[in-house]
Amino acid sequence: MIVALTANGPGEFAGWVRPLLGALYARDPSVDVRVFCTPDGYTTGKEPDYVRRYFPRATVYPTSDYVSFALGRPLAGMPSRVDRVQYLGGDLLHAARLHDRLGGVASAYKFSRKNLAGHFARVFAVDAKNREQLIGWGVAPDAIRIVGNLAVDGALEEAAGAFGDPDTDAARDGIILFPGSRKNEIEQMLPMFLRIALQVRRRLPDVPLAFAHTPFGTHDELAAALARGGAREAYGMRAELSPSGDAILAAGERIPLVTAAMRAARNARLAIAIPGTKVIELAALGIPTVTVFPMNRPEFIVINGVLEYAGRLPAIGTPLKRAAITAGVRRFRFFGQPNIDAGREINPEVRGTILPSRVAHVAAERFADAAWLAETSETLRAMYAPQAGAAGRMAAALLEDPAR
Repeated sequence: MIVALTANGPGEFAGWVRPLLGALYARDPSVDVRVFCTPDGYTTGKEPDYVRRYFPRATVYPTSDYVSFALGRPLAGMPSRVDRVQYLGGDLLHAARLHDRLGGVASAYKFSRKNLAGHFARVFAVDAKNREQLIGWGVAPDAIRIVGNLAVDGALEEAAGAFGDPDTDAARDGIILFPGSRKNEIEQMLPMFLRIALQVRRRLPDVPLAFAHTPFGTHDELAAALARGGAREAYGMRAELSPSGDAILAAGERIPLVTAAMRAARNARLAIAIPGTKVIELAALGIPTVTVFPMNRPEFIVINGVLEYAGRLPAIGTPLKRAAITAGVRRFRFFGQPNIDAGREINPEVRGTILPSRVAHVAAERFADAAWLAETSETLRAMYAPQAGAAGRMAAALLEDPAR
């Protein structure tokens, strides 16, 4: 069987692609998987190497190869037809285009569009709420199958060492920080989160701190971002990356960087993170998270759609994007997915124009509240426990589902 997957940025590759590929190969080691890295503002360019590192049997096509193929050019070694085309992130149009070229059965995960609803024979849903969203997007109810959240499996498997990552005590009984893994997040959020970390250290001098080190950023990129210190409005700070690349050196402090973030996070008591897949993964491990949504420079936020490209226009792009995002965020009550799923604030959210001292105050206050930590940990774990096994259920459907 030949399965073609489309995906875009770090969150999708780490949270969705990795657990699904692991489940596919566990069920059928002979499956021929073709992974297409699609273009958008979230991609880092490191996604192909990330997949090859964990799954050397997979054939991975970088964005340039996908674009060439989508435009109708031949691709060496590409079969004329595949059995399945599976959307796992990015614009659904890319999966639809791949299906046009390769045939087979097309399926999507979590998202749909009214103009593309009939294109996919199967759409996999995270939960009942997501199923209703899909129906609202025009997907036929009998085409939807609830499998759960792939990111839950990704977190649990990484935490357990299923991907071969070594264990670490870097954040044991402490706080782990997730500033993001996209290019703009490394450039802007990393320096801001470093300032937050040092403010936390002032309040909790004996508490271990660690940074999640993105596998989608190089040593040089991290070092350059720390040397620049981010935008003035983000209140970041300059620092150095240790020669070995395993720690940040700032103001006389050495804060470890951990690549297998969930291996470290499972031993932590609290996390600080921007919204994204990692907040769901942390929730699956029962780790309460202070979720930070900075609006200090709204134009730095990467979004799907035409507005992202309009924001790059000379002169008018930045103010246009800034105004649109500022207006758009007012529609959202919460930004962290656990809070969205629960319809109430479980994890504290700090949003707007962020001062690092404000985030540090909230983190220190929650860290000192043992009863709140225990209750929130149990609530988060219970929310996502039923979704464990999503990768296995989805892999089974892709390999065996007769939907046509």
